[in-house]
Amino acid sequence: MPRYLIGDVQGCLEPLQRLLALLPENPANVYWFAGDLVNRGPDSLGVLRLIRSLGAQARTVLGNHDLHLLCVAEGLGRLHRSDTLDAILAAPDRDELLDWLRRQPLAHHEDGYLLVHAGVLPSWRAAEVRLLAAEVEAVLQGPGYRGFLADMYGNQPLAWSPALTGQDRLRLITNALTRLRLCTLEGTIDFAFKGELADAPAGLLPWFDLPGRATADTCVLFGHWSALGLLMRSNLIGADTGCLWGRTLTAVRLEDRAVFAVPCSVGADA
Repeated sequence: MPRYLIGDVQGCLEPLQRLLALLPENPANVYWFAGDLVNRGPDSLGVLRLIRSLGAQARTVLGNHDLHLLCVAEGLGRLHRSDTLDAILAAPDRDELLDWLRRQPLAHHEDGYLLVHAGVLPSWRAAEVRLLAAEVEAVLQGPGYRGFLADMYGNQPLAWSPALTGQDRLRLITNALTRLRLCTLEGTIDFAFKGELADAPAGLLPWFDLPGRATADTCVLFGHWSALGLLMRSNLIGADTGCLWGRTLTAVRLEDRAVFAVPCSVGADA
């Protein structure tokens, strides 16, 4: 069963179609999408329809842009100037697509791989990440999901504590899994920095370089940080290679780490 990690698509349908066509044809292929399926690219509606049509061949986790779409669709968030979500919101199959999206996980743990959109806090073990993600998923997929979405936005709290409860706990878990890039040695999250690794502010480290990271024995797969480009280590693959920004859309075959990429000419203005 060949498994392919695919970085952030963000509504770039045509590059995704070319990338899938480039991969060796095999009915057993499974595509692991690192989240941010939608937004800012030219055809978010087409991307959702395509990935949903893959059925069991697709594994995807939710990214921050996917959650933003769910908020906007419920009237709980505002569209930003650079958003490209209108076609989804006006589509005849919008309810089916949004219901499918809302039922996707925030983390997928299988065969020594942990798939998340952004990152994991240094104290979290892989099995714990899956349990924490399930707490959010249970609310997001349940009858009270609008209450969660209504209070999802925000940067507080900045640090994890097992004693956190209620919406603070859910927001911290969601933010870590879908927005994390840098944090302090103690695990306090920084939300401001989005640039290249060499420019990280003093006192902050990428989550994957924190000493004693509890997921170091697991290969963590992620996207979200396009300024990193393709990052491959023995226990880490970052696959957001900036298709939205006119660079490439990349797939990595997990079994042998073969890399497949297509050029993108989309370009974003925000």
